[in-house]
Amino acid sequence: MFQKITLILLLLAIVSCKNSESNEKDKIKSANWLLGKWETKTADGTLSESWKQLNDSTFQGESFFIKNKDTLHLETIKLQQKREELFYYAKVKGQDNDKPVPFKMTIATEKQLVFENPKHDYPQKINYNQITKDSMIAEISGVQLGKPTSEKFGMKKIE
Repeated sequence: MFQKITLILLLLAIVSCKNSESNEKDKIKSANWLLGKWETKTADGTLSESWKQLNDSTFQGESFFIKNKDTLHLETIKLQQKREELFYYAKVKGQDNDKPVPFKMTIATEKQLVFENPKHDYPQKINYNQITKDSMIAEISGVQLGKPTSEKFGMKKIE
């Protein structure tokens, strides 16, 4: 009898550990809708952002703004799950000593992802809102030069 109870408890422990591990990796799945290439065209130029999945815990992205044939802004992005937390790392050449800046996910719903780093100069908040399967609004916000500032970018999925 003791052996049966011990075996049952051991099996329950194994099953609960497996469920815990899969739940830890599930947070990045809330960002699956980001995968692909997004774009918006304005009179000032074209803003593009593309995302691909590297593995079960990491997405890699790239954002760039092109005017005519000149790249005015280039940013590499990594979305990475570490245990039960999801981080957004933004790296812009020539800024922050060329090191990625971490933003921790603070909100994750089916159609919204919010990442924050209150210690960063600007932005302190990055927000992605899915409007439809092929449209979203990306927004950066925070305090810049002592004033609340916000920039929104409506984007369409092109791939």
